Amino acid sequence: MEILDLYDENRIRTGKTYIRGEKMPENTYRLIVHAAIFNAKGQLLIQQRQATKTMANLWDLSCGGASDKGESSKEAIRREVMEELGLDIDFFDIRPIFTANFKHGFDDFYLVHRDFSLSDLTLQTSEVQDARWASEDLVMKLIDEGKFVKYKKNFVRLIFDLGKDDRIVEI
Repeated sequence: MEILDLYDENRIRTGKTYIRGEKMPENTYRLIVHAAIFNAKGQLLIQQRQATKTMANLWDLSCGGASDKGESSKEAIRREVMEELGLDIDFFDIRPIFTANFKHGFDDFYLVHRDFSLSDLTLQTSEVQDARWASEDLVMKLIDEGKFVKYKKNFVRLIFDLGKDDRIVEI
């Protein structure tokens, strides 16, 4: 059972919580985090969701999930990356590159550059069935084929474009 903090429209914790999967109270929001991990070749690490998860078998960004009760955005993304991929990335000095507001909350997107071999990953088998490095063209092809989470193409292009920015923190 995941217990999540509830926020107001200004992203201030209300002091109330809810259990993930239950209906959220009206006029409350939750915090989601995502990481887009790029290598030196400009490829994005993508993961394939497990068949037992929502959006089953679809490819997705490097990592993502909900912020647990009491967690900051940076704590949540560090935990999610460690749980899903087995990578310990310290996000202390990394700010989200942007926040997307959606109907039920806020979604912080972190971009990092890090080179490693896929064999360095320890996938959380309950959530992730596979991972690979992918070019922008491959991700667009997967979207066209209905094999990638249904992000808008321009949104994914923005992530790739921002991933090319040399101001992104190297870790």
